[in-house]
Amino acid sequence: MFTLPPITLPGIDDYAAAHSAPDPDALRVVPENDLGMGHLISGQLVGGLLRMLIHTIRPRLVLDIGTFTGYSALSMAVALPEGARVISCEVDPERAEVARKHIAEAGFSDVISVRVGSALDTVAGIDEPLDLVFIDADKPNYHNYYAATLPKLSPRGLMVCDNTLWRGEIIDADSTDPDVRALRAFNDAVAADPRCESVMLTVRDGVTLIRRV
Repeated sequence: MFTLPPITLPGIDDYAAAHSAPDPDALRVVPENDLGMGHLISGQLVGGLLRMLIHTIRPRLVLDIGTFTGYSALSMAVALPEGARVISCEVDPERAEVARKHIAEAGFSDVISVRVGSALDTVAGIDEPLDLVFIDADKPNYHNYYAATLPKLSPRGLMVCDNTLWRGEIIDADSTDPDVRALRAFNDAVAADPRCESVMLTVRDGVTLIRRV
């Protein structure tokens, strides 16, 4: 079987971004290097992918694990159907306040609820079906977030996990980086789980889509 080589050319992400829709105006309230760690923001391509998914599945309840600056929550909120909402989980109170400020400035405080504390505690308190789950938080807990949310996915629900290729370092089986090791274990567990179907996309830093079967 003929397969194309992986796309690793310098500038390929910039090219993809230039040929994709720009961020909506609501995202302009989030500074590019907010909290001094702008590289941690999911970014235009992942945000655009999330909005495309939302336009397709029309979720009523979205769970955002890892609020950070509020970028991902806002990226999804702008595409939600009327009456839908986002619950966003953030363990750091300072980051949560920054995110709430951005969310308020964008006019989405009535759509996005930022919950401070353990995301697992927040998930445990949610009784409604989850239509879309976006995971972009501490990598060692990815499997815990997955295990907690998979049973709560609605029949057509979708889980989206960011950074699953981790700058390409994910293929290094000998890596001692705790994030790489955690993500490798997570990726292996998802691929072997008969309860779900998944596809790993080479968008930006790797995005895995998961649905329950």
